[in-house]
Amino acid sequence: MQDFIIEAIERGGYVGIALLMALENIFPPIPSEVIMGIGGISVARGNMQFWPLLLAGTIGSTFGNYAWYLAGDRWGARRLAPFVRRWGRWLTVEWHDVRKARRFFKRHGPWVVFFLRFSPFLRTMISLPAGLARMGHWRFLIFTFAGSAIWNVMLIQGGRLLAYYLDETQQWMGWLVLALTVIAIIAYIHRVRTWKPRARRQS
Repeated sequence: MQDFIIEAIERGGYVGIALLMALENIFPPIPSEVIMGIGGISVARGNMQFWPLLLAGTIGSTFGNYAWYLAGDRWGARRLAPFVRRWGRWLTVEWHDVRKARRFFKRHGPWVVFFLRFSPFLRTMISLPAGLARMGHWRFLIFTFAGSAIWNVMLIQGGRLLAYYLDETQQWMGWLVLALTVIAIIAYIHRVRTWKPRARRQS
């Protein structure tokens, strides 16, 4: 039972990894650290191969971020602001944060799309201001793919090291993955329950 999450991801294969990584970047709560970390564990077990896993995870990450880029590029600030104000609770973000990220993007240039792929908190949010700023589609995709690939390599390698480190206590592996997944979901639920719009926080 404790290996259910690992086995479920392994059965989904590389396509399942790509879909999970795309969804992770569009809507929380399961983070890429858990998904690709489990992938790394599967590589160590011999149930997955490194390069197909890396490619699947990176393609998924790129398309998930591209969805937010397209939202900014196609909708623009005027139409996007009401959407974020209405649904920001579930994304735990508000329009004020988007405007700050947009100013940050304009100040530091398109390279932030690449470098923020290594940030656990900003790697998805920066896609929206990149679209609002009309960054070139191909440039965004290349920067996102490259940054996501490096980030995913680190996650896969972390999962592999974890699997080797716990090789003699394999019975704890499934429980560890289950605990990390539950913690991620609980953290998201807590953020949603305690999240307050900026206006209410300042009142």
